[in-house]
Amino acid sequence: MKLRLITLVYVLGCSMAFAQEKDVARGNPKLQPASRFVVPVDSNGGRIIVARAEPPRALKVLIYSGPGAPQSGVDHVMRVLKPFSQVSVTVAKPEIFATLTHSICDVVVFPGGSGSGQSKGLGEAGLSSVREFVKQGGGYVGICAGAYLACSSFDWGLGILNAGTVSSKWRRGQAMLELECTAEATPVLGEVNGIFKVRYNNGPILKPWNRKDIPPYTTLSVFRTETAKYGAPEGVQINAPAHAIAPFGKGRVFVSSPHPENTPGLEFMIPRGIFWAAGEKKEAMLP
Repeated sequence: MKLRLITLVYVLGCSMAFAQEKDVARGNPKLQPASRFVVPVDSNGGRIIVARAEPPRALKVLIYSGPGAPQSGVDHVMRVLKPFSQVSVTVAKPEIFATLTHSICDVVVFPGGSGSGQSKGLGEAGLSSVREFVKQGGGYVGICAGAYLACSSFDWGLGILNAGTVSSKWRRGQAMLELECTAEATPVLGEVNGIFKVRYNNGPILKPWNRKDIPPYTTLSVFRTETAKYGAPEGVQINAPAHAIAPFGKGRVFVSSPHPENTPGLEFMIPRGIFWAAGEKKEAMLP
């Protein structure tokens, strides 16, 4: 009975998932309802792939909720943060982001949905405010749509990550794909050995971009398998970044192309990304 209930939760959650990004070929933003997709409860054999870690200090996290962010994506992020009593979570509408300050939060999270839709929801004032927030030391975590939003290759993007995508054919489909962490992942994600599975739903296939004013990103994990439906190019996803980090000004950016927050065994991956993005605890200055 318990197994059936867990499966039902994942079915309902995934059935509300949305595709991401802008249909560059047509020049119009699209929010494409995804087909029903079931995340197996034994995706990673019942193992905890990413171990729990504690936040560096009491943190305030602001999750975007508005155009381009279906409630299911917001709920998944809230669920994986629930075990951490030191983390205060606020779900905020787009207008809050237009007046973003460090007194409001330490880290902003943009969940799955539509990157261009979230950009439109933020508007110019919101985009500028989020960009300045990170530049002045704030943390940014983008999941799928939020990863698209961070990129520098779209005129609607935040431009806080020196990355673009390998193809305008963003719609690749949903699948359980295999990932493997790089050596650079340990300080952020802890010790993660071997290949593991994650839910993927049209997330960005990142590649380095041509910005000279911000540093390159660091890859934390790579795809070892791929999905390439709907005419998407084959071969480009394998070995491409699945998770990446980068500084932006005084702040930190963590992006996830797939959905670990909706994958058994990976529930602590997004919290770890948030903790890293928040930065180290600042020591009090002596008089």
